[in-house]
Amino acid sequence: MRIYLFSCLLLFSLLVPTFSCMAYDKGTWFARIGPALIEPNDSSNDVEGLDNTGVRVDSDVTLGFTIGYMLTSKYAIELLGVTPSKHDLRGKDGIGVLGKIADVDVFPPTLSLQYHFDGSPTFHPYIGVGINYTYFPDEQVSSSLENALGGNTDLDIDDSWGLAAQIGIDYALNDKWFINSALWYVDIDADATLKNNGVSRNVDIDIDPWVLFAGIGRNF
Repeated sequence: MRIYLFSCLLLFSLLVPTFSCMAYDKGTWFARIGPALIEPNDSSNDVEGLDNTGVRVDSDVTLGFTIGYMLTSKYAIELLGVTPSKHDLRGKDGIGVLGKIADVDVFPPTLSLQYHFDGSPTFHPYIGVGINYTYFPDEQVSSSLENALGGNTDLDIDDSWGLAAQIGIDYALNDKWFINSALWYVDIDADATLKNNGVSRNVDIDIDPWVLFAGIGRNF
């Protein structure tokens, strides 16, 4: 359902009639805001000490925003931010019967260097590469996992640094306002530790999400 919604938003942005020219000159600031679908492309190893276990990560929709600056008429820097998304961690394989084992908040600001193509007066494509920093402000373990491990359990996830890549398109509504569609792939490695009854168990979770964004933007 969420992917269908975003597909409709992307199609809408392609079909909106646009007639004005929007300039991307050196020194131009731009900002965008809209919903962002965070779709993990996840994998994990076994939870340490527990054979045939693993963790998968559910998707979430949150509010995304970007701010950028044109260094030249071709190159720009852009910062992607989102309000923290909340993702359920679910057991798979041997612990799949537990269902949700935890939920975590994820805050992944990403700074990119972009290259802007010539496009047309109303059609403005770009690509970018950059670096991501991910902070996990809150982690909560489910009662089903605590019951399975036999007591109070804490979850701690280390901050992550990784690379990111993006593609995007702006469609001018006038010389200031535009509609944007963008897609990021972000390298996020969550090194997690479960602590229970004096025992620590490590599990490495590669979240590596696709971030699909559709929103409204303005040049300044």
